[in-house]
Amino acid sequence: MPSFRLRSGMFFKSAAGIGLAALLAACATETASSGGSGSQGVTDKTVKVAGIVTETSAIGYSSAEAELGARARFERANAEGGVHGRTVEFLGAEDDAMTSATGVTAARRLVDKEDVFAVVPVSAPAFGGAEYLDQQKVPWFGWMTNPAWCGLSTAFGFNGCLTPQRGEKIPSWWAAQLGAELGGTDGSVWVQSTDTSSSKIGAEMISRSFEASGFELVGLSSSVPAAAPPQDWLPYVNKVMESDGGGPPDVVVSVMSGTKHNGGFYTALKKAGYKGAITDATSYDPKVMADPQSVAALEGVYAAPQLEPFESDIPEIVQMKADLRKAGGGDLVFSQHMATGYWAADVFLKMLEKTGKDLTRENFLRAADGFSYENPGFGRVAYPQNKTQPTGCGALVRIKGGGFELARHLECFDNVG
Repeated sequence: MPSFRLRSGMFFKSAAGIGLAALLAACATETASSGGSGSQGVTDKTVKVAGIVTETSAIGYSSAEAELGARARFERANAEGGVHGRTVEFLGAEDDAMTSATGVTAARRLVDKEDVFAVVPVSAPAFGGAEYLDQQKVPWFGWMTNPAWCGLSTAFGFNGCLTPQRGEKIPSWWAAQLGAELGGTDGSVWVQSTDTSSSKIGAEMISRSFEASGFELVGLSSSVPAAAPPQDWLPYVNKVMESDGGGPPDVVVSVMSGTKHNGGFYTALKKAGYKGAITDATSYDPKVMADPQSVAALEGVYAAPQLEPFESDIPEIVQMKADLRKAGGGDLVFSQHMATGYWAADVFLKMLEKTGKDLTRENFLRAADGFSYENPGFGRVAYPQNKTQPTGCGALVRIKGGGFELARHLECFDNVG
């Protein structure tokens, strides 16, 4: 049973924004050195923020649009007057190129050279600057997809720690939502991941989650090479098709990232005659629909975003889409990365509000202790609990006819284990 369900009509007030001119930056530095709050990146009228995303990578993965999401939220907040009289001076986002060393360099530059108060958003699966930011007591907000970030004093995932350590509670929402869509959680499930450590951890957690929700786990494999998809998927697919007493499972869950892996896997499954449900957390991406092969491979797949989908008509999503169009252009194609940047910025703004006018990093981090916030756009978050556990919220989108349709609204469930 869900712990609660968020619906539209919730009212909240938050604020902040953007200022990029060099003259403004110079004025901010002068103010800080002559009677400002005394905290890095803060003046009486501004707070300086920048992000780190994976804009480019060797495998083609990009989360660059998270920058636009944050910018859109900050711009609206600035237009509303800022938080406690301060607007957000948003410097944009650095590219970590999906390498740990570049992430460290980017974090050092933002803190040491650009003098930022916080790093928002962070959307980079191989981000290497987490330890440095924690050592420097610099708060950062983003999509916490790496277990190494969980529990750090200055790291804030807008939907919590998504890969909790063993012994921590794990999410049940994905299995619960899929079970509700399929008519029950009494079926069998196979979980497939690649051979990276983070993918293996995620697959183990998701397997435990589906089992705890009532599904029978008939297979867990992390044998697929992450560096490049296999030329021949048949050996992997054969194991799946014989996993449930010699037959196929009712559900296949993919923890693999990228259309090249998932597209090849799903195509091979369908060629082998698989008729059950397929689900993953990454296929909610309009860009993949531009490729006819991807459209065919993903037809019928249930994508599981940890956000209320853009296809929703609740007021918070209508507002987000309006903000994004204003910041990025009216013909914008919305993406999940835009939403992760937007909601990371939103949580940061809400915490600024709680901190009060006396803004220092010390006061900000103190305000984070016991901070909680609910929003139908992403669910709920509470610290310090969600530094080590996920928030337990998610939705379902079904891919159909080359597009997306809302299958189940975002809902929050109790974590299990």
